Amino acid sequence: MKYWLMKTEPGCFSIDDLAAAPNRTSCWDGVRNFQARNFMRDEMSEGDLVLFYHSVANPGVVGIAKVVRESYPDHTAWNPEDQHYDPRSTTEKPLWFMVDVQFVEKFSSPLALGALRGIKGLEKMELLRKGSRLSVMPVSREEFEIIMRLAKE
Repeated sequence: MKYWLMKTEPGCFSIDDLAAAPNRTSCWDGVRNFQARNFMRDEMSEGDLVLFYHSVANPGVVGIAKVVRESYPDHTAWNPEDQHYDPRSTTEKPLWFMVDVQFVEKFSSPLALGALRGIKGLEKMELLRKGSRLSVMPVSREEFEIIMRLAKE
């Protein structure tokens, strides 16, 4: 099993939206960064756990999801009316991929980005690296366990 962090703007898609989705499951579409795409396409597996992160306003880890469907072409790239449209991507040669995630848990209170910066064991976490802007990133087992401990406090 691998561990991930996936960022979303809560005004676009929040952990509450995921919890309210049919079967508490949704596709994770719209990723338009090649490195993030490669993580989803090449490395994510069914059963992997995801730290669900709200960005922008009050950034922080707000809960847990799990990967329930491995990567498949992101159809939003093919729709000219979708905000994630990319004319370079076609059904014959898809450029972008997505996975399906399912709600597992919402934390009783968010773990704020600023508070995570001072936590022993998270010093090398990609999220906390200066200038890190990836929307999908790996998390070590140790980092995941530290976040889970903090969420239970």
